Amino acid sequence: MTYTILGAGALGSILGVHLIQAGQDVTFLARGARAEYLKEKGLSVSGLVDISTPCRVITDPSQIAETDVLIVAVKTYHTEDAIAPLKHLDVGSVFSVQNGVLKNQQLGHVFGEESVLGSIAVLSGELLDDGHVRFTLNQTLQVGELPTGTSDRTSAIVATLNQAGINATESKSIQSIEWSKLVSWSGYACVAVLSRMNTWEYLSDEDSARVTARIMQETAKVATALEIPIEDLAAFRSGQVTRANEDDAIAVLQRHGAELKENAPQHRMSTLQDVERGARLEIEETLGHTIEEARRLDISVPTVDASYRLLSSIDRSTDS
Repeated sequence: MTYTILGAGALGSILGVHLIQAGQDVTFLARGARAEYLKEKGLSVSGLVDISTPCRVITDPSQIAETDVLIVAVKTYHTEDAIAPLKHLDVGSVFSVQNGVLKNQQLGHVFGEESVLGSIAVLSGELLDDGHVRFTLNQTLQVGELPTGTSDRTSAIVATLNQAGINATESKSIQSIEWSKLVSWSGYACVAVLSRMNTWEYLSDEDSARVTARIMQETAKVATALEIPIEDLAAFRSGQVTRANEDDAIAVLQRHGAELKENAPQHRMSTLQDVERGARLEIEETLGHTIEEARRLDISVPTVDASYRLLSSIDRSTDS
């Protein structure tokens, strides 16, 4: 299969360098300084792996006519602008490794719903100032047919990713998995930005864990109203937290904090990395979308709403 990766930040670079190393046909769609850097110096990833390789980079979307698999790895707020010039592209399958659930609707509008697969990525990396990428977590990348089920194409993609060294899984309930990740991501990301702590630190503290639990439980109410079950994921405790009372949910998060302190004490959410380097925050397509759905369904989400407003204020101060 031919792979095209839209976006060459940390996650796109990690996926691309593994696929190229495994002998796959990979093209990056990138722009600006990052595109020029990759053309000149290629990809360089260190941490869990140590790989450097040349890569094919295209800056003009009209130069590519078709691809078997399109992987969208731009920030959520760039999605619509990034995929709009690709309406001409003949795509076999497309999936996004972004946070949130709005992404599938956006992809469907451009490429057709039949092309869109659901996906989550519990992978962590950081694009450093020198252009290298630090790869810190290879938990799972899940792919499945929407809203449920698997197929020959999802099996082939997952097999290729695993062969390349990415821990990938074929999911029979990917819509549920996407919402389950959003539930935990929302709580973890908000409190990471507001506290400026490493992940284990705010999960271990009772007060910050309480806020995390409330955000998760309110987000899960929206999923429940949509008849989407929330599950536990390898890296998160979404199901346990959202099914428990508040005090028990805090205990679940504190146990997770203790595990991270032991095994990944330097882990920081990508939103915290973004705010520290003055980048925009991914809040409209995640928290904002949850609030819109909650309003449509007449569900109260006061902690999500307050966190969204605080992060929006921080985001505006960054822009200024």
